[in-house]
Amino acid sequence: MCSFCGKALPREKPGFNETCPSCGRDLHACSNCRFLLRGARWDCHESIEEPVPDKEMRNRCPWYETDPRLFVEGKGNQRGLEAGGKARDDFDRLFGGG
Repeated sequence: MCSFCGKALPREKPGFNETCPSCGRDLHACSNCRFLLRGARWDCHESIEEPVPDKEMRNRCPWYETDPRLFVEGKGNQRGLEAGGKARDDFDRLFGGG
């Protein structure tokens, strides 16, 4: 599924140039990768050799694997890439930040 709009996709591992048929965003991008780990070195769980500047644009990372948590339809932006996501909302509620 697309991590941006939640649309179900026909296969698990997209091709390099493949985009979501619903929203047009790149699918072979860090935002859809199982190794995206905010806070880790270069925000990646794998040992990449250089940072990927835009996590939402396609890239040729050899480690790319679609995050299995994205295979549930209707959970657009499940990874919390924009505005901090659920974890930030929970933190703000807990500590009165929002």
